[in-house]
Parts: sequence; structure tokens; C-alpha cells
Amino acid sequence: MIIATSGHIDHGKTVLVKALTGVDTDRLPEEKARGISIDLGYAYHQLEQDHVLGFVDVPGHERFVRNMLAGVTGIDCVLLVIAADDGPMPQTEEHLAILDLLGLSAGVVAITKIDRTDKKRIEEVMELTEMLLDGTSLDGAPIYPVSAINGDGIDDLRTHLETVARKFKSTKLDGNFRLAIDRRFTVPGAGLVVTGSVFSGKVAVGDQLNISPAGHQVRVRGIHAQNRDAETGQVGQRCALNITGPNIIKDEIHRGDWVLDEVIHAPTRRFDARIRLLKSETRALKHWTPAHLHIGACDISARVAMLDRKNIAPGESAIVQLVLDEPTNVLHGDRLILRDQSARRTIAGGSVIDPFAPARGRSKPERLAAVAAMENSDPIDALRSLINVQPNGVNLAQFITSRNLTPFQAEALWSDLDMIITGRDTEQIGISRSHWNALATNILKALEKWHRTQPDQLGPAANTLRLTLDPRPSVPFFNAVVGQLATAKELILTNRRLRLLGHQMSMNAQDKKLWSEVRQTMENAGLKPVSMHEVAEELDIKSNALNAFMRRLAGTGFVIQISQNRFLLPDAIQDLAAIAELLANQKELTAAGFRNKSGIGRNMTIEILEFFDKAGFTKREGNTRHIVKPAAGLF
Repeated sequence: MIIATSGHIDHGKTVLVKALTGVDTDRLPEEKARGISIDLGYAYHQLEQDHVLGFVDVPGHERFVRNMLAGVTGIDCVLLVIAADDGPMPQTEEHLAILDLLGLSAGVVAITKIDRTDKKRIEEVMELTEMLLDGTSLDGAPIYPVSAINGDGIDDLRTHLETVARKFKSTKLDGNFRLAIDRRFTVPGAGLVVTGSVFSGKVAVGDQLNISPAGHQVRVRGIHAQNRDAETGQVGQRCALNITGPNIIKDEIHRGDWVLDEVIHAPTRRFDARIRLLKSETRALKHWTPAHLHIGACDISARVAMLDRKNIAPGESAIVQLVLDEPTNVLHGDRLILRDQSARRTIAGGSVIDPFAPARGRSKPERLAAVAAMENSDPIDALRSLINVQPNGVNLAQFITSRNLTPFQAEALWSDLDMIITGRDTEQIGISRSHWNALATNILKALEKWHRTQPDQLGPAANTLRLTLDPRPSVPFFNAVVGQLATAKELILTNRRLRLLGHQMSMNAQDKKLWSEVRQTMENAGLKPVSMHEVAEELDIKSNALNAFMRRLAGTGFVIQISQNRFLLPDAIQDLAAIAELLANQKELTAAGFRNKSGIGRNMTIEILEFFDKAGFTKREGNTRHIVKPAAGLF
């Protein structure tokens, strides 16, 4: 368990930690000279063999609140320190406000320096402290009067902290590993070391991790967990990781960076959050107000964009979007603090809702409904609500990342929901069954109407029909439903054109006769594209007229135009595409291999392969090609 001190300057935080642990956390020469804490200090207290208390001693001076904030995010318990002679002071109040905004409810108060005053004053300060805590996240926290000089009350306080530590159990143990870096340095003979509080998950020697947001890949060479050599580290501990990676150097890593599992390396420059403005603020927080964002161990300049209102009144909470000047890594539920533009006072705090907030449409009703759904802390409830309010489905990869879910957790989540999953890997979309069925019905109705109003057309291009639908579905969602309808034989998809089963394009008698003759010629040619010049001569008609007729047929999906005057039947295209896929899967797709397998000759092979490239089916790389998209989705 990690405990952070908090309180006004010169109230005895560092001396108290030394009394509890035997360790002086002031390590900098300037700290020794001035007698105050400037940066974060660290100490550890051994319990039994498997339990170590980690202390983060934070500075109390108002000039060093930035450093204080780097130490109190990611902790498990807070030790609020108030001197008996001074009582609560301005930084006591600001630190308490920060702890409240961070939602830290596990805590204890130490009334220090009781050797400097009398019993009446101690009781008075305890009463003032209870009043100060009233209505905050530390309301009802136990209060221990202590003296670090003569030892009064120290044993009782230490016993309480040890009891809390033994009962401590993190809910984030099963997530992917994530550590907020607050120090980095080099050790002779070992190399680069980063330290910080573990926010989630576990790490082991040999693990491959990422430094985020830069994306440097590193390997863990060694671990110190709670100041002891270890093979593993986990949430609830402070860890020092000895890391190595290709060309990685100390100056490329900064306080505020993250070292984390690669699957949650997803830097962002904007995210949606719920924040609460402190009651002590004298004016409302307006749209696009500049601020300093503190999250994890980092401090980033940001703008506060209002979503559902013009401003936030003191004491009120609201959903906002934070637009950052530089990227960082955040996940759902991360606590944050906002300070004013000059970084002189704390103004607000809250928690992250959606790390992948859109730049456009952030205030639209449908987007606000999605944000409200994502605000649910329970992943099942959040996803259930989200798929209901998002007709186009939910990006499941982003949802998994935002919630820091492992593959096992994700699979368990999917099984608990009546949801259809389509797409592959990072493009998987989760769609509610009701939205899926509604779109299928709308597609069939729209296609029926198309045939009724345009009987001379075989059917619309798939995207043309999609654009007529209200609400308009996304391309992946639409294509997935169309694919299912085609498999179920409720419609026919040919060359990206749609038609209902049994629908035939209306032709006059002359066109029917011409098409019958041309089709017979094309069927006789098999897989070879037929030149319309040759067909025109054979049928004794003008070449221009035949080409115009064929281009019109191509527009309806009866034929597919390969080049200026060559066409193929859809079945022939599908057979040729199948040959290309076979060659690509077995060995490699080359012009020579395709020519030999198809038997259509060299010149025709080049025309077909270039047509495949233009259609987005294949992509040429030197003398070979690879498949970009499955033929089933194109032809």
C-alpha cells in the first residue's frame, strides 16, 4: 500500500515519516539547507515478510504544489498532517481540497507537535480539524495526536496504518500494467531506472513495455518493489524499474510519462471528463478557459471546452472536454486536478470519462448521450447503455483500452451482453441486436422502394443506397448487415450493387435481344475480357452504340468494365479474383503465376491485375501483389 503525506509547510510531515519509518525523505542538498521539502521523498516500513508500507512525502509549500500533485495521484491512503500549535492553515485547506477532488477517502489525520502545546489547544485543533473534514472525502477519518520528538502517539498511528495496509486490496490488480513515472536516473552498472506508483496490473522481469506517449519500446531488466529486490511488482506498490531499449536514453523520459503495457499505449490530446469547480472560486469557469492539467505525475497545459452549458458555477460539476497542448496517456476513471493558468491555485478536479473524445460534434445530443453512458463505472452497464444509444455501434478496441481490460475480461464482458460483433481485430464493432435488425429492415425496405421507382435499373450501388437511409449507418455497420442479408439470400450483392431476389431489370425488346447476344458471346469467352470492337463486328452493329449500351449495363451491374472497351460478366470476375486470392495465400501473386493459372494470356493478365489494383482488391509491390480487401466485399 502507498501512503502520501499532505499538509501545510513546516507542520512536521517529513519528521513524522522519519518517526514512523526511520527514514529521512529530504534527499536534496537544498532541502537540507532550507529545512523544507521541495520535491517528493520516499520511505518504506516493513511489516511482515509480504507487506511493506510505502510513504510518499510531498512538499507543503504553496510554490511546490505541482510536485505535491505528482505524488498524491495513484496513492492508496493519505496521511493529512496538521500542527497542533498552528492548526489548519491555507495549504492544509488547499491540500484537503485536492484530496477531495481526487476522491481519496482512505485516510488518517495526524495532529503533530503536541509536545509544543497544551491539552486544551490539542482538543481545539482536533475540533477544528473535524469541522474542516466535514463534507469532504475524508469526513470521519480517524485523528491521532502525535509527537515525532518524544514519540507520543506514534505507535498508535503506526498500528492503525499497518491495520489498514493488511486490509488493503486493489480492484485494479487484473488490469494491464501501468506506472506513472515521477523520477528517472541512471545507476552505474545497471543503466536507466524509472520510478513511480503502479496504477494497475502487474509487471515481471523480462516484460516488454512502452514508454508513453513517445512510444519507446523497453524491456524490464530488474525490479525494486517497495524498496526491495523483486521478480514482480504490482498495483499498490511503488516500483523502480531497470529498463533497456533500442537507443533509449534518460533525457527522452520525463516526469509525467507512463511505462505501460503496449496494448494500452494510446496517447490522446483530448478527452471527455466530469469536473467539479471548487466552491471557493469567485467566478464561473467559462468555455475555453486555459488551465494546468495534473493527471498521473504529469502537468500539461490545456483548455476546458464546455459540452452542455456555457460555464460551470462554483461548487457545480459538469461534463467537459479537455484539449491538451501535448499528448499524454489517460484511461477511464483516472482522477485529475485543474489549476489556473498561472498554476497558483487549484480550481477544479474530476475524472476521465472517454479518453478518445472526438474533435467534432462534441456537443451534439447523441454525443452527450454516449458520454453519459460511458460515465458508468461498471463496464457492463457502460457498454450496455452505449450500444443502445449508438446506432452505428461501439468501437470495442477503444472500449477495451479505455477500461484497461485484459482479453479474458473482454471476452467475459461480451458474453454477458446481447450484442453482435463484426469486423476484425482493432476494427471490431459491437452493435445491439435491435439496431442490427432495424438496419436490416430499413435496407430491404429501401431496396424495395428503389426497384419500384427505378425498374429499369438492376439495383443501386451499395453506398448509394446507404446514403438514402435515415439514420445514416456507418460504412462498416452497413457492409456487415448487407453481408449477412446476402448470406441469408434476402438480397443479392453483385459488383457492389444490390438487388432483391427475383428482381430483373426492365428492358425493351430490342435491348433484351442485344443483351442476349452479347451475353452469349461473353459466356463463350469464359474468363477472357471481350473486346466490344470484335463483338460489334460479329453482330454487325456500330461499335460506338455497343460501347454506350455496355457502359449503361455496367452501371446496372450486369457487366463489369475492365478497360475502355473490354467487359466481363460478374461471375468471371469472381472466378479471376478467387484465382488471385489462391495464389496470394499459397505462395505469391505475380503476373506470370496469374497468367498460367487463369490461361487468359499475358496482355489480358496485365489488364485484369491493373483493374484489381484500381478496385482496391490488390496492391502492387515490385513484381508481386498482395490482397488488400477480400473479393467478396468488392465484386
